[in-house]
Amino acid sequence: MPAVRKRAKTKTQTKKERREKSQQLAASRILKEALTPPPLPTMDPQAKRNIVIVGGGIIGSTTAYFLTRHPKYNPALHQVTILEATSIAAGASGKAGGLLALWAYPQCLVPLSYRLHKELATEHGGEKRWGYRRVNCGSFEARVTKQMLDKPKPLLRPTPKQEPEAIASSTNGGGGVNSSSGEQEQEKGWEKLPKQDEAAESMLEESVLPRDLDWVDRGAVESYAEMGMPGATETAQVHPYHFTRSMAALAQDKGVEVRINAQLKSISSSGDGVESVEYLDRGSGETRTIDGVTDVLVSAGPWTGRLLPRSKVTGLRAHSVVYDADVSPYAVFTSIKLPADFVPEHRASKGQRRKHKRVVDPEIYARPGGEVYACGEPDEDVPLPDTADKVQVDEANCDDITSYIATVSPALAAAPVKAKQACYLPQHDSGPLIGATSVPGLWLAAGHTCWGIQNGPATGKLMSEYILDGKPSSADISSLDPRRFRV
Repeated sequence: MPAVRKRAKTKTQTKKERREKSQQLAASRILKEALTPPPLPTMDPQAKRNIVIVGGGIIGSTTAYFLTRHPKYNPALHQVTILEATSIAAGASGKAGGLLALWAYPQCLVPLSYRLHKELATEHGGEKRWGYRRVNCGSFEARVTKQMLDKPKPLLRPTPKQEPEAIASSTNGGGGVNSSSGEQEQEKGWEKLPKQDEAAESMLEESVLPRDLDWVDRGAVESYAEMGMPGATETAQVHPYHFTRSMAALAQDKGVEVRINAQLKSISSSGDGVESVEYLDRGSGETRTIDGVTDVLVSAGPWTGRLLPRSKVTGLRAHSVVYDADVSPYAVFTSIKLPADFVPEHRASKGQRRKHKRVVDPEIYARPGGEVYACGEPDEDVPLPDTADKVQVDEANCDDITSYIATVSPALAAAPVKAKQACYLPQHDSGPLIGATSVPGLWLAAGHTCWGIQNGPATGKLMSEYILDGKPSSADISSLDPRRFRV
């Protein structure tokens, strides 16, 4: 068979290919330039700054803290004010799980923030003050049969692991409890909170259920996996309410002014940047103005999208319960397969069907101080209210959580429930937005979903660098720049 000879390219074809390649490179360069925000101006360390932080959650409180610890901070030149519509840590920052993990996301924030958590605890006695500690972390699959539920079970009496002196229990209110209606609901699949991504799940290694995880029914557990990748699996925790309030208090000690019941209404700006803010004093009903403002950080969690619609930050409601129970320190992700005819008692008594299909996935975190926190799935059933103290709690959703957990933990089934609560997690399609906006002096830090407590210290430190240095230096978070998303 004769060899096939390739036709030589003509000069016209070669020129055309070079032209097309040149055009592609030019288009790529233009796109990259469009997506790369321009550098911010260098900050004058001797200039007076009037900085207003909107939101007294974890992001606002840690930013205030790190501003007052920044080398350039000068209380004679720098005024810092937190405006909080209700009270410090009234929203998700007081009702989250408080899990800290090196396998969290986004990875541009996680290592820095995890390290800062440890440093803050060491410097300020975090073990006693906000319950900082290492915690074991794993995931189990359980299968519950009708025979298991019908059979009387002996009450397990777990022996709690000795811990440093624990924090006091919180009474972080916000939102009354509303009973569920008696309407029939169609079973739905469990919607997991966006906590374990594929990278985290890949770190799970099959293991035997630990001996000291004695508050889980071993007879129901079919498999257990623990975080098993060296150097990336360390997990810790804090009590989010106490941690957030401690950060705000430590900032106040250095001169930060905290105004509670101060609901932001508007931000005034000109071509040169922000100029003033107007807020409602919910106590007196009067509208007040702060003039001469140089910087405004909007870190209002799920309410950020209301204040800055272009940010597209929204809220996702999540229910949780807190048990009065002293158990060994484990954070566990569950997958529980229920009997086909199982209906929680609180729904059966009202003639309702089960809300979910047979597999449910509540998360359970033991806490110091004789508490166990458990959270359920997120929902979008009720729109975000005006303020955190108006969040509606659906008691039936909380009772679903305790009913499901009771099938695999007799110890928690017998434990008193000290709180039924709900909050709204701030979310953005591309992850958190942290940095400058298109308006000079207007900053944004929001959209951290369920990792706000974990990533709060890093966000606060980086925002302090943005505001006082003009650029962040502790981590590369260019991918989170709000200006990349036209904010």
